[in-house]
Amino acid sequence: MKFLAITLIMHRPDPVTGVLKPTHERFREVLDNALLAEELGFDGFGVGERHERPFISSSPTVVLSHVAALTRRIRLFTAVTTLSLLDPVRAYEDYATLDHLSEGRLDLIIGKGNGAAQRELFQVTPEDQWDRNAESYEVFRRIWRQDKVTAATRFRPPLRDAEVWPRPYQQPIRVWHGSATSKESVDLAARYGDPLFSANVTHPIEPYAELIRHYRERWAHYGHDPADIAIGAGSAGIHVAPTSQQALAAYRPVFEANLAFYRQAGLPVVFETLEDFVERSSALIGSPQQVVDKVHRYHEQFGHTVLHLPADAGGPTGTQHRDSLELFQSAVAPVLRKDIPDPPFAWAPVLPASPTAQERAHV
Repeated sequence: MKFLAITLIMHRPDPVTGVLKPTHERFREVLDNALLAEELGFDGFGVGERHERPFISSSPTVVLSHVAALTRRIRLFTAVTTLSLLDPVRAYEDYATLDHLSEGRLDLIIGKGNGAAQRELFQVTPEDQWDRNAESYEVFRRIWRQDKVTAATRFRPPLRDAEVWPRPYQQPIRVWHGSATSKESVDLAARYGDPLFSANVTHPIEPYAELIRHYRERWAHYGHDPADIAIGAGSAGIHVAPTSQQALAAYRPVFEANLAFYRQAGLPVVFETLEDFVERSSALIGSPQQVVDKVHRYHEQFGHTVLHLPADAGGPTGTQHRDSLELFQSAVAPVLRKDIPDPPFAWAPVLPASPTAQERAHV
């Protein structure tokens, strides 16, 4: 099993202290967390993309480029790239450049994105968002694979023998499809034989397990080999401590502050108590053995081989969060790596092909 640390770069007051960090300091924290993830042995570090409050992750390519310059080993993920809001040509240019700068350490997780405010910002409607996502991905995918692209697009000007530069480093890049509730995203992933990443953070296990079963059914429908399936899954929170009592005590003020925030903001509350949150959500809160057991329970339903954890402290102090991640890597990850297989593909960069004729002509 592989492990990612992921941040959506949420920027709101600390749920326990009420202190709002300056924007500059919040970005510095993201970079520090990326360095910590590489230091502790995580396999990937992901940055989300949102274009509305309380997030400041509107430019993941810029953030990941800086992370690429600071790190050497860890793979870089988007979580997610909101292709329904983006011009696929411009998105390709940004991510192909980032892939070169990171020497092929980039994976994409794409999705339509959530939030009414960012839809309004980009003049995207709920009715056309899925179609935009599918069209953008199909064009993006073709640009990555073809030197010239012709496409009769609906949501951007058509392409006629278009050349887009730079040509890619990884050929092709791996693209995961992020899915929270949508069968459309699942079907798009299965159609192209791409891996799926289940959000798995808001609800109990059942709706996510149902979507993953649907993915497997559609994968077979499109004629792909079941042995090639790769699934990732998220987690709603983490705090690993030597005992369950210590973990619950450390996380309780965080849960209660978040619960108060959801109620004040009029957001739906799924888990009313910390005990229910620990039992029925995907949060990994407890002793190392409890966390191992919980990941195994989810693996029985999902068959996932990649797990993402929150990169941000999100309430616990920085020291508490680091201690938790260190304990996860020393006492939890080795067990799960032994018990659960890796994805059915190499984690290393895809070796670049020889330069194309167009590239040689421009040297």
